[in-house]
Amino acid sequence: MADIQTTVARPLKVPPTRPEYLCDVVASGDIGVVQKPLTLWERLVNQAWLRKAFILVVIATGWQLYALQLNNPLLVPTFTATIEAFWTAMMNGDLPQKVANSVLLLLKGYAIGLALAMLFTALAMMSKIGNDLLETLTSAFNPLPAIALLPLALIWFGLGEISIIFVLVHSVLWAVALNTHSGFRSVSNTLRMVGRNYGLRGLGFVLQVLVPAALPSILAGLRIGWAFAWRTLIAAELVFGATSGKGGLGWYIFQNRNELYTDKVFAGLAMVILIGLLVENLVFNTLERVTVKKWGMQR
Repeated sequence: MADIQTTVARPLKVPPTRPEYLCDVVASGDIGVVQKPLTLWERLVNQAWLRKAFILVVIATGWQLYALQLNNPLLVPTFTATIEAFWTAMMNGDLPQKVANSVLLLLKGYAIGLALAMLFTALAMMSKIGNDLLETLTSAFNPLPAIALLPLALIWFGLGEISIIFVLVHSVLWAVALNTHSGFRSVSNTLRMVGRNYGLRGLGFVLQVLVPAALPSILAGLRIGWAFAWRTLIAAELVFGATSGKGGLGWYIFQNRNELYTDKVFAGLAMVILIGLLVENLVFNTLERVTVKKWGMQR
């Protein structure tokens, strides 16, 4: 008992204290680093469109210099000659008509391919049999080049738009279905359980839970499907020619190649590239900006 009283009565040690010191008051305006205003050159460098335009100017300059040194318009026309041929074809209406024929045909095949891809993917998410069906068909047909089916399409459907639409659907369907299905499978279990708790089943679950969550993968599939379809269409028109008496952009390139108008061939190729750039920047980049980037799903 005495030991306990002695322990309790023992004074506690006071912890050492840090010596106090004074510091000068810093004005609020002096806190942090004041960023200097950007120079004109730095502001120009920060513009992505200007950097891309500079790259195109460098390519055009190199093209012009090489063509002048080669001095053989039959092989490589100059950049200025190609621009002149492009402008002439645009003014006489030849190139716009060919572009309209190709784009209209592309939209038909692209729309049908997207509809079938969404159908297959929805079935895959609603049943195990649908999942096995999609995985089997994708593994079998996705590696198959669409242009390789063109001879069969000509035998089955004859000379007409249906043959090209058939190969376009093949080029779009499996790329979009594969990316969409991969996006659906990557949706977290938490979101899935939330949808189940709200009573969502079947198609409603796919549209209201899976599609918004997998939108980045879906947009990537749309991009890939568009690129495959555009390349397949130009290649099919180069091989197949005119459809129903109306030639497309590929036919324009093929026809001018036969007539040895190389500057017009390059003008047609430039139009193919230009349409690809317009669709990529005006359609898909806009969709990404107003959806997944705005929602914080993608940087």
